Amino acid sequence: MKKIEFIKAVYNLSELPKQNLPTVVLCGRSNVGKSSFINSIFNTKMAKTSSSPGKTRSINYYLVENKFFIVDLPGFGYAKVSKKERDAWQHLLEKYFSINENIKLAMHIIDSRHDPMQLDIELNGFLHSINIPYFLLMNKTDKLKQSELAAAKKRVVKFFPEIALGENLLLYSSIKGTGKKEVVKLLTSLFLM
Repeated sequence: MKKIEFIKAVYNLSELPKQNLPTVVLCGRSNVGKSSFINSIFNTKMAKTSSSPGKTRSINYYLVENKFFIVDLPGFGYAKVSKKERDAWQHLLEKYFSINENIKLAMHIIDSRHDPMQLDIELNGFLHSINIPYFLLMNKTDKLKQSELAAAKKRVVKFFPEIALGENLLLYSSIKGTGKKEVVKLLTSLFLM
């Protein structure tokens, strides 16, 4: 997978791209590394990263190999926006999932250094309730020692008992490239064969 292009930033669901293509959604809390994930998978700096959480406020569409979309959803759980704005995001995302029949896979990205938040647990429940194929991606694994990573894997299974390494749990590091081969293989097998 080499070719990726930014298609558009969507602020209103009436602006969704018209192409009827399979879609992979990246979801997770603010500052979890969704943009860095896109950049590392495709060796690009196309997705804008920011050190200040809550920067992505649009639904960002990227076209991969002219075959499928990767969609970077706004992060949730960022405290410095108003409750009204957070509620508006949540409503937007729930509606997005309900009207978009092209979603073929959700990748829920969490920071391997921290326990999942209540919002992560709710997102997991929501994605299961709408029956979308689901992968949990533990990001920023380069920040942990081996013993800490082993403990983090055990912890995440307590929160999400349906998760299993090698099945629907991926370990990832944008810095070291850990997990990149597995993600590329997964996306290729689903959308490019």
